[in-house]
Amino acid sequence: ILTARLTKACPTNTRQRGFIRSAGCSRNLKLLQLLIPNTKREHRPLGVVFIDLVKAFDTVSHSHIIWLLNRR
Repeated sequence: ILTARLTKACPTNTRQRGFIRSAGCSRNLKLLQLLIPNTKREHRPLGVVFIDLVKAFDTVSHSHIIWLLNRR
């Protein structure tokens, strides 16, 4: 129930794999494997960002999270 409510309040990208029930990151890896050769072939720039939020919820106070969710 909580996950469903949070998803409505804070929509995520369909490619997000962290913190959600999903088959894993294999789809994103396959997409990246297709993008890299394609952008090289077309001489186009490509930016890739990997964000590792290890213990993110341990470093943000619960009161701040609640405040943000209420504001949202």
